Amino acid sequence: MVVDELSAEEIDRVFHALADATRRDILAQVIRSEQSVSALAQHYPMSFAAVQKHVAVLERALLVTKKRRGREQIVHGDLAALRKATRLLGAYEEIWRYRTSQIEQILAED
Repeated sequence: MVVDELSAEEIDRVFHALADATRRDILAQVIRSEQSVSALAQHYPMSFAAVQKHVAVLERALLVTKKRRGREQIVHGDLAALRKATRLLGAYEEIWRYRTSQIEQILAED
């Protein structure tokens, strides 16, 4: 199960990163096509430094990677990490579905 594959710290970093709407939007943009941090910063009503911080949170969660191209930092999404997060949520859904089926059985017996 994917829950067993990830440490509690890794899970926390992923959920923390995805908890913010700006970070989710940045992730969606760089999954579509890699972009420089400066290009990303043009999409948001915040400073370049603030966008850099959002990218750093996504990078610590391993949802994006950066590479230097000349003077620019190019950001791209990591689909493998995103799939791992999807499997993690799927594992929690399985737990929830199992519990609800158990409740349904108990209610059917009564």
